[in-house]
Amino acid sequence: PTSAQVSVASHSGRFSYTLDNDVLSTEQRQFYEDNGYLLIRSLVSDQDIERFRKEFTRICKREVKPPGVMIMKDESRKSQFGQSESVVNKVQDFQEDEELFRYCTLPEVLKYVECFTGPNIMAMHTMLINKLPDSEQQTFLHPMHQDLHYFPFRPASRIVCAWTAMERAHQDNGCLIVQPGTHRTALKPHGYPQWEGKTNKLFHGLLDEDEKIPKVHLVMEKGDTVFFHPLLIHGSGINRTSGFRKSISCHFASSECHYIDVKNTTQEHLEKELQEMVCKKYNATSVELKDIWNFRARLVQGERINL
Repeated sequence: PTSAQVSVASHSGRFSYTLDNDVLSTEQRQFYEDNGYLLIRSLVSDQDIERFRKEFTRICKREVKPPGVMIMKDESRKSQFGQSESVVNKVQDFQEDEELFRYCTLPEVLKYVECFTGPNIMAMHTMLINKLPDSEQQTFLHPMHQDLHYFPFRPASRIVCAWTAMERAHQDNGCLIVQPGTHRTALKPHGYPQWEGKTNKLFHGLLDEDEKIPKVHLVMEKGDTVFFHPLLIHGSGINRTSGFRKSISCHFASSECHYIDVKNTTQEHLEKELQEMVCKKYNATSVELKDIWNFRARLVQGERINL
C-alpha cells in the first residue's frame, strides 16, 4: 500500500468515487475511478486470518451460535461429512459474532474504507465464504452480478466492499472475476440464471450479461484485500480443486446514506424473497426490509446518522 500525500485542493471535483485524504495515491484513486476496484496486497495479517478460520470452524461445529447468523450449506454433502466445514458454503450476517466481526473493525481495513465512505462508517453486510470443491455440479458458481441489487440504501458511491482472501485465490479454486469499469453503469435487472438445479438461494445474477465486456480474474494471496464499488459487475468461478477457498468480506456504507423504497423497482422481487426467508427463520408473520437491515447494520466508526 502506498500512502502518498494527496492535496485536497488540487483534486477537488476530479474524483467521483473516492474522497480526498492522505491514504490513497493519485494513481490509486485514478485506478478506482476507471476500474471500480482497488487491490491492496498483504493488508490483513496471517494471525488475524487464523483467528477467523478457527471461529468459522467453531460455528460449523455449532460450538458457538451467534444470534442472527445465517449458515448456508450444501445439503448433499451432509450425510458424508456431518456438521463440519465440508458442508458449509457461507456464514452470513456474523455481526453478532465478536470474533468474526473484528474483521470489520480492523484499523488497516477501515483506513481504506474511509477513503470511499467518509468518517462515519457502518458495517452493513458480512460474509465468510467457504467455496467448496465443485468440479461437476457447479452449484457454487456465483453468476455475474452487482451487489447494489441487494441493498436498499443509497448513494452507491458511498458504499464499498472489502473482500480479503484467507488463502491464495486463483482461477482453479474460483477467484473473483470482475468487469472493470462497469461501476459506471446503472443497476441492471437480476434474477436466477437458467441453470437447472445449479442455483443457490439468493445467488442472483444479471439477466442480460454483456459477454463483450472484458473480464479480469483477481489472483490474490492470503491477506490481500480488494475494495470494490457496489455497481461493479463481478462473480466467481467454480472451485476445481480438492480444497476450500475461503474469504471474508464486509460491505461498508457511510451512515449518511439513506434507505430507499424498492417497490416497483428491479429489486422488489428480492425484497419479497428476503422477507419470506426471515419470517420462516424467526417464525414471524411479517417483517419490513428496513428492519432486516437495521438488525444487520453496526456502527464501526464515527456517528450513526441515517442507517
